[in-house]
Amino acid sequence: MAQLGSAHAWGAWGRRFKSCHPDFLGLSYIYLMEIDKKLISQKKPFYPISKSLKLFLEQHDRWMDDVISYEDLLRYSDSINLYDKKNKDTLWVRLIFNEAERQEIDKSLKIIYTLLHSDGNPSSIPYLNIDSVDYCTFGNSKPFRVKIRNIVNDNFTYFYVKKTDASRVYGIEFEHMLSPRNLNFLVNDSSLIEEHIAGIPGDIFIKDYLPKCTEIQKSQIAKEYVKFNERCMIRLLGDMRSYNYVVIPIHDFDQVIYKIRAIDFDQQCYEGKFSVYRPQFFKENKPMMELVRDKLKTDSIVQYKIEERSTISRRLIISDERMKLLIKIMKKDTVSKKENVDNLKKEIYKFTNEQSFQNCKSMGELMEETLDYLKRNYQNVSLIDLI
Repeated sequence: MAQLGSAHAWGAWGRRFKSCHPDFLGLSYIYLMEIDKKLISQKKPFYPISKSLKLFLEQHDRWMDDVISYEDLLRYSDSINLYDKKNKDTLWVRLIFNEAERQEIDKSLKIIYTLLHSDGNPSSIPYLNIDSVDYCTFGNSKPFRVKIRNIVNDNFTYFYVKKTDASRVYGIEFEHMLSPRNLNFLVNDSSLIEEHIAGIPGDIFIKDYLPKCTEIQKSQIAKEYVKFNERCMIRLLGDMRSYNYVVIPIHDFDQVIYKIRAIDFDQQCYEGKFSVYRPQFFKENKPMMELVRDKLKTDSIVQYKIEERSTISRRLIISDERMKLLIKIMKKDTVSKKENVDNLKKEIYKFTNEQSFQNCKSMGELMEETLDYLKRNYQNVSLIDLI
């Protein structure tokens, strides 16, 4: 948050000012007040795929024929609540279909799997089995989770079936181009198929795994959280509460390191509050922020923010033509309410003092200005807002 008597900053992207020595006591008070607010109060609507976006998706092999739809999976006859190892309700239910429906659905889901992972090659279909179809009763998107297994070796994986939503599609494409890892998905006018992102859900990691980590591991996790927080803010990906990202342990030759990755993208460029795009302001992430304060010094936080911005800038160069085309389409698309656009551009202007944000008329234009601002200023750092 901006310090009294100093210029505003874009997170920590802004220009450096002599007066910007953060008052951590005051900033902590502001932070605690911010996380007590309800940042997201209403459900986000689903936005259709425009003709231009459909052409883009077809060009990049993301579009699929209507094999099975989200609504088809709603034809279940019964369901069973799923509980975890501690007998706690997971808010997922296992679906039961009648025999005729089941055969048709299983066949279609196997085809979807081959389209997602082997470009539709049907040779593996005889060796695939649909072990389960689960339905999430919590959240906005209410996805289906499909477990599919190779009967030869019992290896299995998951994929998800969701309602088509243009803002989610933009979010996944930005994740594919700007994050450290690629992301595979297929979409049509009715349904969106997402591959499974393996990892420990953030809320479970914070509760069950983080307390058991060594002090060195906690420092490394704090570093990754700073980078993750910066990445979400730069690309305007909102609602990164702890259950919307995963922590991925990776075994190196002499240690275990941790990476943090988003798994939900429906809040891409929708909300009008800038704090929604900054994971640090969600109360569910408070333990992570406390970890950052305990383990990292100000200079280290600055260093990691610059590293992340520099990395994203390089990714923008690599995906330049694809990103420009997607932004061009998004600028003419509707993925949010006008009042959200107007409020967000005002808040970003307050943080950057960059007049170009005030002229934006859509979320696509805001994304364009955000990425342009990053490329111009990624090495400039203000110590304001390092909370």
